[in-house]
Amino acid sequence: MTALRVAVVGAGPAGIYAADTLLKSDAEVSVDMFEKLPAPFGLVRYGVAPDHPRIKQIVNALHRVLDNPGVRLFGNVEYGTDITLDDLREHYDAVVFATGCERDRDLDIPGIDLPGSHGAAEFVQWYDGHPDVPRDWTLDQSQVAVIGAGNVALDVARVLAKSAEDMLSTEIPDSVHTGLAANPATDVHVFARRGLAQAKFSPMELRELDHVPGLEVVVNPEDMEFDEASENEARSSKHVGMVVKILQEWALRDPRGEKRRIHLHFFSKPAEVLGTDHVEGLRIERTEYDGTGNVRGTGEFVDYPVGAVYRAVGYTGSELAEIPFDHGRGVIPHEAGRVQDLPGVYAVGWIKRGPVGLIGHTKSCASETVKSLLADVDQLPRAAKPELDAIPELLDERGVEFTTWDGWLALDKHERSLGEDRGRERMKVIPREDMVRVSRA
Repeated sequence: MTALRVAVVGAGPAGIYAADTLLKSDAEVSVDMFEKLPAPFGLVRYGVAPDHPRIKQIVNALHRVLDNPGVRLFGNVEYGTDITLDDLREHYDAVVFATGCERDRDLDIPGIDLPGSHGAAEFVQWYDGHPDVPRDWTLDQSQVAVIGAGNVALDVARVLAKSAEDMLSTEIPDSVHTGLAANPATDVHVFARRGLAQAKFSPMELRELDHVPGLEVVVNPEDMEFDEASENEARSSKHVGMVVKILQEWALRDPRGEKRRIHLHFFSKPAEVLGTDHVEGLRIERTEYDGTGNVRGTGEFVDYPVGAVYRAVGYTGSELAEIPFDHGRGVIPHEAGRVQDLPGVYAVGWIKRGPVGLIGHTKSCASETVKSLLADVDQLPRAAKPELDAIPELLDERGVEFTTWDGWLALDKHERSLGEDRGRERMKVIPREDMVRVSRA
């Protein structure tokens, strides 16, 4: 039997870990990865805040996988447009979808669609230099609200409150620095529906927030409430206990008097975005514990006079052509990674399980999917055209300007040289056409 040919759609961490797991198995296998962007690495490149270089070191591990001769990268290739499911099934024995979750989850409250109300994903893509979003972002409000209790909410709040000059050492493009330099924000309010023990912040992200020059983090002592279930949660989980301890310490300290502040509000459920033709405020309903660790509304409302609202309530996946989709959960229906009613088709990562978990969860998720795929090998319909040259020839025939791993190495070198001229590690190339031009030179 010839080597198993596997296509992976999506070259972010989940797809790369799936490829790595396949290559480390006992099976003889070759993997082709298809990525809609000209560059690989997904949310590590376009979803991690630029002032978190330690998290971006994950790229080094992902780089080693893509450098394996058993993997080929086809970037700037969009599934459903440049290549179809029929194409993939004709050329590969198995197809793994690792397309992730890039869209903001909806928040169904009145006024959420007013101008000045934004999804966090849009803002993150702007400051991370995503090639498919506008390069201009209006930052003209001194009072801003962020809805959410996870690390994305913290990232958004920190970037909104941080001095633009403090971001100059990062890889942000000039357009982002110009936008941040005009930002007049002095107070960023972060609203969490539940209490301290239910916050999804990581301890490291939380601590880093308090070390930003010229920025003060404010926690209201009145939010230091716990019920029995929350106390048990804080005691039983080291992670939760650390987050609670940090927040408690902040609530009890004296104000430092900094000019820029991030206010962390708990027991605060968004009820309505206020305004007529633009955001003029955010109405919050105070909540309280119901005895189970969850919360209920109290009927007490507080209005905050903010001029912009960012919702960071989670990401959701996008429907893919010819692939079953659970619109309620924003994922591909599956059983241990096997896509429902499509033999030989699999899912991995957030498009499989939703936008939860850290890198460790992604690795175990990839292991489960690959285990299912390898268990199915004898039943897989073999590809009619498995030849290695067939796919690049098909893309060339269709006029697709695809990029490759060598192309990424060229783009990476180019970006680092741009950064070196500015005393930075790199400066991202933003326009898609420029990324393709440098990659294909």
